Amino acid sequence: QVQLAESGGGLVQNGGSLKLSCAASGRTNSRYAMGWFRQAPGKEREFVATCSWSGSYRYYADSVKGRFTISRNNAKNTVYLQMNTLKPEDTAVYYCATSAKTYSSNEREYNSWGQGTQVTVSS
Repeated sequence: QVQLAESGGGLVQNGGSLKLSCAASGRTNSRYAMGWFRQAPGKEREFVATCSWSGSYRYYADSVKGRFTISRNNAKNTVYLQMNTLKPEDTAVYYCATSAKTYSSNEREYNSWGQGTQVTVSS
């Protein structure tokens, strides 16, 4: 089992930037895809970005494409989400997760989840 811990959330103004981190611990010796998801108040959790083990495959939700960048440092067992040009509609709890797939936007294909970090974008 892999344990995940997100950090880096906070309050930022419209148009600002934040960088989220997700550190993995436990059984990290297998190759796994990493994904970021988010859940806004009153809404279902939605896919944000995913990255393959090698970093060769990166896929984004249309709503964040061109503004968010996912990356990973396997030596540190950490995945990042650089979020630029943030908008109020990006306000949500952001979760990272691991998947045995090469990469995936389907949350059902993710088996380990972090506790989430709150991102709030003020207008």
